[in-house]
Amino acid sequence: MAGRYVFDRESFSFKKATYSAWGVVKTVLKYSIAIVTLSVIYYIVGSLFISTDLEKRLRKENKAYEKEYARLREEERLLADVVKGLQAKDDGIYQQIFHTSAPLASPSAISDFSAAADTVPDRDLVGFTAEKATRLVDAAARVDASLRGFNETVLSEGFVCPPLGMPVKGISYSQIGASVGMKINPFYKVPVQHNGLDLLMPQGTDVFSTAAGTVTEVEHSRKGQGNVVAVDHGNGWVTRYAHLAEISVSKGQKIARGRKIGTVGMTGSSFAPHLHYEVLYGGKVCDPVCYLLDGVGMEAYADNVYMSVNTEQSMD
Repeated sequence: MAGRYVFDRESFSFKKATYSAWGVVKTVLKYSIAIVTLSVIYYIVGSLFISTDLEKRLRKENKAYEKEYARLREEERLLADVVKGLQAKDDGIYQQIFHTSAPLASPSAISDFSAAADTVPDRDLVGFTAEKATRLVDAAARVDASLRGFNETVLSEGFVCPPLGMPVKGISYSQIGASVGMKINPFYKVPVQHNGLDLLMPQGTDVFSTAAGTVTEVEHSRKGQGNVVAVDHGNGWVTRYAHLAEISVSKGQKIARGRKIGTVGMTGSSFAPHLHYEVLYGGKVCDPVCYLLDGVGMEAYADNVYMSVNTEQSMD
């Protein structure tokens, strides 16, 4: 194979070309860099000015999503205005009837200290947890002592269980009205002593005895508490059911727990259909909400107590 010749300017003659390793390496590097540079330039140009079918489809989808997002944001704003208006209207109605602010959606759902745990220093969290643990241990000890005393009382001779049943079925915390204490009278708009628990139920709802006993009072009246039934459960426990529409028992009749005694009404001085329920022990007025325990969980019981305490106006 013939070799390569180069022109020598000094001697003005052609000489056979010689190659060194370094020269070969430089030549290879030079061409490699040129190829890589051109490839990058071609790729950039292709990406900027030439789109594949997938890229075209994705661009169309992005534009459609942008339009849909703008529409949804507008709908969200309109719905927020509607909800705000409904809430204001609901608060106004509640304020007009009960003369107090409307309750939260669920009183037991109020967040506590742990809701802001991500912004609280670790030292404060540890202190709070330790203090809460101590309170829980003390509370557990008190509950244990109470349960021991309860067992002794229940097992004692002649014990009569308090009326722990529900006078109406299917009641929710939002239907719990004012309980015992100074409440605003709906007719005179002044605070008066209220000795029972208002249960806001539709007219005609069945009313049941919360414990076994003997009917000691059946009163039909258009004034005061209207139609009333009282049941003596023994050992000093008495329950009273007022503003009844109909009465299904008679005086002196012995009845079992859960026996229907009448229906909810608004006889007497009643602002709206409801059951006025009273619990007495030894002639003294008790807070009935403390005895609504039949089939009620801890969260529902807490909600009932919250509503009974914070409802400022009675229904009678």
